[in-house]
Amino acid sequence: MAAADPRLIVPLDVPTTDDARRLVERLGDAVGFYKVGLELFASDGMVLARELKAAGKQVFLDWKLHDIGATVERSAAVLARSGCDFLTVHGEPQVLASAVKGRGDSRLKILAVTVLTSLTDADLIEMGFNETAASLVERRIGHAVAAGADGVIASPHEAALARRIGGEGFLVVTPGVRPAWSAKNDQARVATPADALKSGASHIVCGRPITAAEDPYAAALRVVDEMAGA
Repeated sequence: MAAADPRLIVPLDVPTTDDARRLVERLGDAVGFYKVGLELFASDGMVLARELKAAGKQVFLDWKLHDIGATVERSAAVLARSGCDFLTVHGEPQVLASAVKGRGDSRLKILAVTVLTSLTDADLIEMGFNETAASLVERRIGHAVAAGADGVIASPHEAALARRIGGEGFLVVTPGVRPAWSAKNDQARVATPADALKSGASHIVCGRPITAAEDPYAAALRVVDEMAGA
């Protein structure tokens, strides 16, 4: 009987909810925590999220809310009633404060998006930022702490920084995790599962090495084994 590691989050980055259901079925008891992102948001993402919760899974709504404060607050309030576990919002002070207010006393954890793991320092300069990815991540971690958010999304390279600033109970969720045996794909700032956890990550998001594998179940267990070594 496989034992899912609750620190492993697998993204359901597939076109339809039926595709997602088939993937969840193939992964079985090897995975207990799923990310539902924008691709499924454009379909029946909340229907799927509720199904996963009913099946005893944890659900991470990676919807990166970014709007005026009142809209973010109302949206967070609605999503808090879904029973889901994590919700991402952009790491700007007004957005964060509104999301925290909207979720109220529910168990929904608000996570700040710091800098997307596909972005390099050169990309940020092109976007008009006069600072490195690490510097911007540091500033946005501070915004998250000040707003009372529960954690951040940060690359494995900034996990130690997030842990130092946020403290022991702070959630540090790291995408861009790639086992040594897999390809980097479009992630620019990556690390292995063990390295991410050793650096301070509380959870890792590992997608294509698992979901694109010929045997996703076996690939997930392989990642879980790597995590156990940390």
